[in-house]
Amino acid sequence: MSVTERDVIVVGAGPAGAATAAALAQKGHGVLLLDRHQFPRDKTCGDAVPAGAIELLWRLGMHEKVEKAVERGELYPVEGMLLVSPRGHELHAKFNHGAQGADSYVAPRIYFDALIQEHAVASGAEFCQAQAKAPIVENGKVVGVQVQGNGRVQEMRARLVIGADGVTSAIARNLRPKNEQHVDGHRAVALRAYIEDIEEFPREVEFYLYKDILPGYAWIFPVGKNKANIGLGMRLDHFRQKKYNLEKMLQDFLAMPAIKKRLLRGGQLRDVATWQLNFGSQKHLQHVFDGAILVGDAAGFINPLTGGGIHNSLVSADLAAQVADEALKANDVSRNKMQVYEQLCHEHMWESMRNSFWMQRTFMHFPILVDFLVKRMKENSQLAKTFLTKL
Repeated sequence: MSVTERDVIVVGAGPAGAATAAALAQKGHGVLLLDRHQFPRDKTCGDAVPAGAIELLWRLGMHEKVEKAVERGELYPVEGMLLVSPRGHELHAKFNHGAQGADSYVAPRIYFDALIQEHAVASGAEFCQAQAKAPIVENGKVVGVQVQGNGRVQEMRARLVIGADGVTSAIARNLRPKNEQHVDGHRAVALRAYIEDIEEFPREVEFYLYKDILPGYAWIFPVGKNKANIGLGMRLDHFRQKKYNLEKMLQDFLAMPAIKKRLLRGGQLRDVATWQLNFGSQKHLQHVFDGAILVGDAAGFINPLTGGGIHNSLVSADLAAQVADEALKANDVSRNKMQVYEQLCHEHMWESMRNSFWMQRTFMHFPILVDFLVKRMKENSQLAKTFLTKL
């Protein structure tokens, strides 16, 4: 890792960071992609990847890579969903293929993230394992990143920094004022595990919106024969108010009669982990600074109803790469030049975020509405469409 200045340093090699790095490298820019982990590595997540996200990867030239990952069994195709309401009403709905014919998948992040990170390197980005500690700011402008790697701290300089380092982003935390951070009402907490002994519903993801977990849900996402990603999540302020315990909540979910009868050996869990999420429903958050752009979870582009973030991460990566490319070519990486990124993100994501947050709040206060939507409106309801398209 040399201290030579790059065109771009991308901090974080998850889907948003790696996709941004790949796109900018393909446009001819010198890109350094940083992550504190080597790949492959696990990432706590529900693992659901909608068709729209897959087609964004195709645009990066990953069509064949995705197909080979499916052949290896790393990406599990899903064709539909089961949505269960508080009173046990069930809604079965089929996923539509993407505009270009892509499928939706359950893709464990240990495989999915490595796939995109490898593509970024193949596209010309340089990868380095190092942890970003803070952006370097001089005269109000971001000019690089302070990183720790190989037991030492050093400065890495770049014309532009892309913050893609997730919900605990060191870049966002240092650039956004404290009064502009996400508040608990626009955050969630979740727990994920892998279960090895469940009778899965082949190629169908399951969502359970029962009363004690609203605003939130439990899920079962199959990844193979008798194997699934299983977990639950709920809004952070409500979770803290109720003083819930996620591990106990998961055990209570597994003890529900409809789930318990499907457990072959009592529920064999592994890789249990918790994490927090920042919703894209909080207004007036800044994503562009002089010399820096935030993408993905670092910006807070997670759907407030479904908790899905991968599709929005890839949308933001695509938009950021377009704006960054123009700014670098113009030799102007000021906020004024790049602020169009915020407007583009608003146009592509805000309506969905706003509607999803409205549904989330409504369901918390009126669980009976979930029963009505699931029982009467079926797969044409806005609720169903949100889960079908915003995994």
